[in-house]
Amino acid sequence: MVAKEVYQALGLTDAEYSKIEKIMEREPSPTELAMFSVEWSEHCGYPRSRALLKNFPKTGKYPGMVGEDSGGFIYDDIAIIFKMESHNHPSQVEPRQGAATGVGGIIRDIFTAGAKPIASLDSLRFGPLTEPYNRYLLKGVVDGIAFYGNCLGVPTVGGEVYFDESYSGNCLVNAMSIGICHKDKLARAIAVGTGNPIMYVGSSTGKDGIGGCSVLASAEFCEGEEKRPTVQIGDPFTEKCLIEATLEMMETGCVLGIKDMGAAGLTCSSAEMAQAGGVGMEIDLNKVPLREANMEAFEIMMSESQERMLVCVKKGEEAKVEAIFKKWDLHGVVIGHVTDDKKLRVKYQGEVVADINTEALAQAPLYTMPDKKPDYLDKLHAFDFKFLPEPKNYNDVLLKLLASPTIASKEWVYEQYDHMVQTNTVVLPGSDAAVLRVKGEGLGTRDWGLGATTDCNSRYCYLNPYVGAQIAVAEAARNLVCSGADPAAVTDCLNFGNPEKPDRYWYFKNCVQGIIDACKSFNIGVISGNVSFYNESPKGAINPTPGIGMVGILPNIEKRCTQTFKNEGDVILLLGETKDELGGTEYLKIIHGQVAGDCPTLDLKKEKALQKIVFEAIQQDLLNSAHDCSEGGLAVALAECCISDKRKQIGARISNIESQISNIRPDSLLFGESQSRVIVSCAKDKVAKVKELAKQNGAACCEIGVIIGDNLKIDGVIDLPISKLLESWQNGLSV
Repeated sequence: MVAKEVYQALGLTDAEYSKIEKIMEREPSPTELAMFSVEWSEHCGYPRSRALLKNFPKTGKYPGMVGEDSGGFIYDDIAIIFKMESHNHPSQVEPRQGAATGVGGIIRDIFTAGAKPIASLDSLRFGPLTEPYNRYLLKGVVDGIAFYGNCLGVPTVGGEVYFDESYSGNCLVNAMSIGICHKDKLARAIAVGTGNPIMYVGSSTGKDGIGGCSVLASAEFCEGEEKRPTVQIGDPFTEKCLIEATLEMMETGCVLGIKDMGAAGLTCSSAEMAQAGGVGMEIDLNKVPLREANMEAFEIMMSESQERMLVCVKKGEEAKVEAIFKKWDLHGVVIGHVTDDKKLRVKYQGEVVADINTEALAQAPLYTMPDKKPDYLDKLHAFDFKFLPEPKNYNDVLLKLLASPTIASKEWVYEQYDHMVQTNTVVLPGSDAAVLRVKGEGLGTRDWGLGATTDCNSRYCYLNPYVGAQIAVAEAARNLVCSGADPAAVTDCLNFGNPEKPDRYWYFKNCVQGIIDACKSFNIGVISGNVSFYNESPKGAINPTPGIGMVGILPNIEKRCTQTFKNEGDVILLLGETKDELGGTEYLKIIHGQVAGDCPTLDLKKEKALQKIVFEAIQQDLLNSAHDCSEGGLAVALAECCISDKRKQIGARISNIESQISNIRPDSLLFGESQSRVIVSCAKDKVAKVKELAKQNGAACCEIGVIIGDNLKIDGVIDLPISKLLESWQNGLSV
């Protein structure tokens, strides 16, 4: 029997090792053991989450497609493919390469589906910038994203950055990518046809990243651990060539299946392609291009070296594929073939080093995890806001909130990204959602568009995971609607602590159910995603962070909207209901140093009605701006409407809010984060039509002010020059 410390070092439990012995009916070889360890890891096999994930709705108002590595939806014969995935643990260890290879990996998932990558987004979480290591992580991660994306020629068009103590010791780097192609040109990660060749294409294999994501992301960070050698090294110039070569190869019609060698490398791609096709596969590791001498078989199978893919091609077409990749200075070699025995057979130096049933290897065991609500939540929910002192100076409060790194301008981040390459970005970073032009695809010569966003307030999910996750979905949809897009489909990146701890799993279980119920309510499918567990360190677990990536359709690219006020004299309206809610707010955290109460309430029917009003008003050319109220509440949202266009800032006079929204304490009115609210502006002659639209859909609509002057004045309690608001907001993210 293999020594216990050997399989435990690979992350396998005693029970899992016994199960492997039973499957094999013998003692596994070192290579087989390594292959099981990575395929059954949490990052690859999802043994602790698959049972819940299967309940996600897969399709909605747009026909959804769930592939092996990514998913998408169809709009007028065009497939919009997108996915979000984590690279948290590698980025905590080596931020530049961790983030860079996260971008490279998610983009490969897009073009291996046959789609041309057209945009990237990122959702980032760090600890407070008062800690030097957190500043180092932020700088390194942003540098890595900029380095890879800019070199690759795929624009980084949007995302979010949050800061919270829970991410000290375990940052989050979630990368999202979007691509498009005609629906008939989609590819699958599958192997078919006995005797068809299996080709290795792309860069060579090295020892960098051995066990990288598959092992690194399947355990907590412990005190004093050094995991730097497991972080992959990326080369965006090679990936650019790989994109072009791959799309050229797919045009030949000789590709039967293709899969990125991501987490678990050659093990994952070979086992999962064979299992998906119901076939077997035989590969010879002596034919794998290596960049280092004397590599062991298990190292070749576990390596997560970047910019590599596995392809099943039609027999007789091998030379054509090899020539294409040689032209792009990449490897294109036959390393095996499809068999009919449903076994993955691996040879090396004249010996069979692995012979495993593909289904047993590719289908990790399923575990039922215990879950328990944390004891501290009831105490947090019982926080009595009656004893919370009201501010003496509301001007100071607004300036402090605008300077909070979570709310402050993220221009320092996104200005390092090339968001204009490919020249299709028509709403730039800094508004509620990015908007991309799709030139004359599928709808004759008329340009249409895609809206894209990422959203999640993890503090809400910490206080109430079910409602907090629903709010993440609702806010993503709201951001798209405010940009003029119809929400179409979701990808998720579910970041949580150790699932073997019942309180952590309780958060996961409730967040998943929240996403399921919200998506069903909005009639949108969850078409792809990723689970990242074990996000904790000796400092504790991260806040539960179910990141939502969402894409929507603009049927006419000219019907787009942004958040900034534009015309002096326009009327400002508040759509939606303001409640006396301060739980989980940025105001409570920044001004009072408290994380307490329940998260804001959410009525999905009212949210849907609000979004319908905003979308239809934009389509009818009634609105000049639209911006949702989120972190910082109404006052911060109004300030952002005044200052977030760096080309032109403009003031506003807000009056009579309290007379329209009564029985709410002033700080809750100004800084509470009630959901399902949008600030819109329009010309005076269109106010009646907006109000009528709101009335038809049963939503509150208050006329609260006018765009005018150089100050933001709110009901006699706030009066600040736009220049001062801008200064606080622009300087809040100091690195």
